Amino acid sequence: MKAVSRNWVNAVSCISSLCSSTSVCMSPAAHVKSRCPSYTGSDTPRFPVPDDKVNWDTDWPQYSPVNYTAPTVLKKPVWADPEIGAFSPQFNSLDGSVDRGSHEGSYHIQNGKPLNPHGRTGLEGRGLLGRWGPNHAADPIVTRWKRDSTGQCVHHTNSQLPVLQFVSIKRLDCGEWAIPGGMVDPEERISQTLQREFSEEALNSLQASPSEREKIQKRITELFDSAGLQVYKGYVDDPRNTDNAWMETVAVNFHDESGNSVSELPLQAGDDAGQVSWIDVDSSLALYANHLHFLETVAKERNAHW
Repeated sequence: MKAVSRNWVNAVSCISSLCSSTSVCMSPAAHVKSRCPSYTGSDTPRFPVPDDKVNWDTDWPQYSPVNYTAPTVLKKPVWADPEIGAFSPQFNSLDGSVDRGSHEGSYHIQNGKPLNPHGRTGLEGRGLLGRWGPNHAADPIVTRWKRDSTGQCVHHTNSQLPVLQFVSIKRLDCGEWAIPGGMVDPEERISQTLQREFSEEALNSLQASPSEREKIQKRITELFDSAGLQVYKGYVDDPRNTDNAWMETVAVNFHDESGNSVSELPLQAGDDAGQVSWIDVDSSLALYANHLHFLETVAKERNAHW
């Protein structure tokens, strides 16, 4: 887990309402969804791992994790590694064009395979993940202030604080609402991933006409070139995680303060999303993986309702 910073693009934020600290820390990612009874997208049960046996340093001779790698991964798509033994990856480093370093620091290798830095999951192999070790993603959190018909900011009746809205997609794989993020391509900068994923998943830019795509690109570039607030960088408690493959992300908040940037673009779900919508930020939301924690940080940093 890394400290989060508002200096995402080395620019000074112009939003005076943000608190004066330069960084804020989040609590460690809970290793809970990574131990769900059945592996997501399959009927494969995980070996049950109680809380006191999660840590690799805890001796547990009886541990017998299920080995599972999804058929889609074993078909060797371009985004997936071969099986260990068929190649020799350089873990904890930049391996050609693939970044196998972790935001969490160095991770251990056992029998040629990387070990999940947050502990046992009850399942070995890669599951649905393509890479052995860290699978890097980026999550763009695009927000605006909720406004009434006159254009005034709406304040919550209980907290009396202004209400934030964020762009959320409904994932096709599990039906949960989530931030529209995605995987970092080899040799791609995080900033490029953030912009690409938002455009493809929330605005369906791949299906837009050339003129519409140009309009989308202009608005998106303006917003994503602004000073973003990095709210998280590290391990994600994701139901796809295994003992040997896990998700890590960089989550960055881009805020449409005036409401005349991305807010004016029509939302349209891309191929990976069932629905897309502006949703009020609130602590009662049920979201995918660690995403609720990301939003909590955004709300508190922007002095908004939570």
